[in-house]
Parts: sequence; C-alpha cells; structure tokens
Amino acid sequence: MITVDNLTKHYGGFAAVDDISFVAEPGKVTGFLGPNGAGKSTTMRMMVGLTPPSAGTTTVLGVPYRALNNPGRQVGVLLDASAQHAGRTGREVLTLGAEVMGLPRPRVDEMLELVGLNDTEAERRVGAYSLGMRQRLGIAHALLGEPEVLILDEPANGLDPAGIHWMRGLLRGFAQRGGTVLLSSHLLHEIERIADELVVIGRGKIVAQGSKDEMLAQSGTIVRPLEVGSLDKALADAGLSFTETSEGALLVDAEAVAVGRAALAGQVVLLELRPAGGSGLEEMFLQLTADDARDVLPESETTHEEVPA
Repeated sequence: MITVDNLTKHYGGFAAVDDISFVAEPGKVTGFLGPNGAGKSTTMRMMVGLTPPSAGTTTVLGVPYRALNNPGRQVGVLLDASAQHAGRTGREVLTLGAEVMGLPRPRVDEMLELVGLNDTEAERRVGAYSLGMRQRLGIAHALLGEPEVLILDEPANGLDPAGIHWMRGLLRGFAQRGGTVLLSSHLLHEIERIADELVVIGRGKIVAQGSKDEMLAQSGTIVRPLEVGSLDKALADAGLSFTETSEGALLVDAEAVAVGRAALAGQVVLLELRPAGGSGLEEMFLQLTADDARDVLPESETTHEEVPA
C-alpha cells in the first residue's frame, strides 16, 4: 500500500505539490494522471525519498521509503528509463542491482527473459538501446527484487503496440497477485484499460479521485450538433457549462436529459447525444484539467529537482 497524506512541495513561493492525499491499495492499479507540470513526477520522487517534501508524509508498506531495510526487495521503482548508465550493458545493470539486493544471479536471466531482451540485446551497452528497450530494462530492474509495490512513471514511453499490450498484462497480473501498482502515464487509453482507481492532479492539487468506473459514469454528456457553434447559446441559456472535446463535440456538465431539453428549446438539430462515460477517459481528463494545464516541458518534473513541476 502507498499512503500520501497532505503532501506538499514548495519551491520558494511556488507550490509544485499542494496538500495532496490519496491511497494506492494492494490488488489494484492506480492511475496517476495530470497535464505536464501538474506535479506527478515530483510526487513520485517524494514517495521514494529523492525529493524532500515541504510538508506532509508519504509511506510505502506502512513506513517511509527511506526506512525500508532493502527497498528494492519491497518496492520496484521506474521514474526515468533514460537515467540508466549508458556505459553498462543491460545484463550488467541488472547484475549490479541483484548484488546490491542480495539476489541470486539466475534472477537476472529470469528478468531478461520476462521483459523480452534476448542474449544479444542483454550484452549491448545501454547507450545503444532504443527508448523502448530502456523501458523494458527499467521494468526488469523494478521487478528484480520481487517487490510488493510498483511505482512507475510513464513506463510505456517508447514501447510499440505489442510492448504496451505486454506491459498491460504484466501489471494486471502483478495486481491480481495482491501487488500495489501506482502508474503515471499520458497514454489515457492505456490507463483506461488497465487502471482500477484514478487520481487526477492539476496545478499541484488533486482535482478528482475514485474508482475508474464511478468517475467515468459521472463525467457528463457528449453532444454533437449538426452545425458547429449552434448549440453554445442554448446551453448557456439553460445554465449548462461545457467544453469542446478533442473530436469537435461538446462535453456538457449535465445529464443527457437536460442537454436534450436545452437543444430542443434552442431548436438545435443534434447528431449525437450520449453519456460521456462511454467516450472514455480522455474527455473526462480534459474536462477536469481544462483550467489546470501548464505549458511546462515534461523534463522539469524529472531531471532537475530545483525546477518546479
């Protein structure tokens, strides 16, 4: 289990993470979502002791990460696949990890096979790896110590469709065996397919959290008028708030019946009217974070602690 309690991180007068609390439970995959610069990676770095919090606490398996005797045997972490030593081979990276954790050498071969790195690739220097290969190596290292908890920041970056499918099955199986998974990703379709719980963060604050099914069921109504722009006034006159979706429709914060009545009152012809839960995670994400996105490079959360995220 991962517990985050009133966690805060300030950089001067700027709150990168602002008093957030949530729990990632055993047996579940928790999706941690938010725009670039929302505070996801800063939060994960505080979880594993890389960035000190300004206030609040985070525990893994009931204790602070730094208090774990042999953390790699209990918590698997992948925050930045590109941070691996470029001069070592993939096998050397895992062998060194195994020695530090006190694991038998055969465990290295097991992990290489699990993540699909063959003998030739295992003997290649990491600097020559593609991003997808580095992700596979990072996942292998996270799983090396047979941990109970996984904390993964954008683990699907660089993976091809087959690799993403493989990773999905791997993480679902880990959770089904009672493990705890906290997964940050910008691939919303994949989060929708794999996550049980969702935590959405924007501008350092939690803007929504709960079970995926409940959150998607409460995400409003998708409506598409015959003529673009013809429905805006009718919705405004009815006191209904809305945003444009990525597909040119409108996401309305109201039940479908109320939206239909507003369209009728405005004599607007509709091509589509349906609950937004069926439109997936993307529309819900855009609605929740419309006012919270920052135009900040993703690297600011992962490469330099002093840069706010």
